[in-house]
Amino acid sequence: METRTKKRKRKNAGAGSRAALAAYKGILQLLYPRRCPVCDRIVKPAGEQICLECLGRLKILTPPWCMKCGKKLKQEGEYCADCRRKEHVFRRGRALYEYESAARPIYRFKYGGRQEYAEYFGEQMAEYLGDFIRSMQPDGLIPVPLHRKRKAVRGYNQAELLARALGRQLEVPVYTGFLVREKNTSPLKYENPQERQNNLKKAFNIARNDVKLEKVIVVDDIYTTGSTMDEIARVLKAVGVKEVCFVALAIGAGI
Repeated sequence: METRTKKRKRKNAGAGSRAALAAYKGILQLLYPRRCPVCDRIVKPAGEQICLECLGRLKILTPPWCMKCGKKLKQEGEYCADCRRKEHVFRRGRALYEYESAARPIYRFKYGGRQEYAEYFGEQMAEYLGDFIRSMQPDGLIPVPLHRKRKAVRGYNQAELLARALGRQLEVPVYTGFLVREKNTSPLKYENPQERQNNLKKAFNIARNDVKLEKVIVVDDIYTTGSTMDEIARVLKAVGVKEVCFVALAIGAGI
């Protein structure tokens, strides 16, 4: 049986560890002040993750949204025009922000080295998309992989940072090495749907055979036409994954 002295020592050690962690975070804040994911200025007041004056500038998606891809609908309905025209391979998806309100922050997060944005974005995704994710009962989260050459230039994969932050919040495993991008595809945003589909053929592959997953949620920063998600879902289902859903940081409007 644990004595009172041992309990006291353990309690004091825990308090000391928390105090040390708080001090460490304080020093980091002084040396590397957190920048607001909206305005990119040093956060005011200190210690927050976003400037108080910037709260609400990132528009959270609200209903009605497409029951398939999660795009915001202008009027009540089940599916957006894209999902009415095309049968997707993934089951369902949801996104956090309206793309127009989040475009600049996502650009800095993706290309400007603002890796620290991931914690705030991950917390927001957990808060607003957590119920959706839990309802899917996933075995794990899989970030959309970045080709090794592009990752070497950028230094990180923003989808991986998002997935890790989200996984920590919801206590869901993150499988970063399960899926790889073997084809260094050209940027898709200027291509039509058919060009996107052709560009993505054989772009992804499974790198690990030691993990068996039945339900997964793919994590990405932006959802556009669904071509990337469909190709990933196709590859995952080919190795036995039964259900593929996705969550994205932002998505465009549907009609």
